[in-house]
Amino acid sequence: MSSSAGFAKGESLSIILFRQACVYRPAYVARPALPLLAGPDGSLPPRLWLFTDERNDAQLEQSVRKLPRGSGIVFRHYHLPADARRARFETIRRIARRYGHRLLLAGPVEQARRWGADGVHGRTPRRKLAAGLLHSVAVHDAGEIQQANRAGADLYFLSPVFTTRSHPGQRPLNPLQVRRLAALCQGAVIYLGGMNRHRYRTRKNHLTHGWAAIDALR
Repeated sequence: MSSSAGFAKGESLSIILFRQACVYRPAYVARPALPLLAGPDGSLPPRLWLFTDERNDAQLEQSVRKLPRGSGIVFRHYHLPADARRARFETIRRIARRYGHRLLLAGPVEQARRWGADGVHGRTPRRKLAAGLLHSVAVHDAGEIQQANRAGADLYFLSPVFTTRSHPGQRPLNPLQVRRLAALCQGAVIYLGGMNRHRYRTRKNHLTHGWAAIDALR
């Protein structure tokens, strides 16, 4: 073995292999599993999340009651006018409180605070975050993850893991892409997009905290 390769003459094979291991760098570095004290109050975030949508509105109350106690809900309902959306949120908030669910509002931080949400979902700058609110964001690529990291997001809804009805023409991430993107997230990673319990069991790893869905949780 020549010294130009960085090894001294007379080194044993075990020493050479040890030195190679010390300098080896993979194509991406998977972060260790986070402690997941993601909530502003230090509590663990839910592992199961229901996204509200026009598609599941008709049976939404029933879906919320069927969730395991302590699950999470991201209230969207963008299709409703402002007053009707607020009234629908209040209905879901009362049920969520009864079952110990965490309820996040997709919208501005000020609105989430006024409506009594447990957190806010969306691209919110760190300086606008209110103390005590959980902050989640949907991410689809490395650029969006970097923005979310800078904003100090608590939850990263990584999507689309599978083909989804919400975006039928969008190609899902392949398993390697999912792992690489999850490794970049500085918070709890939640799989989203065509997810159900079986699919989550086949894809989960030390980087993931849970999964979210619309149709699978009706």
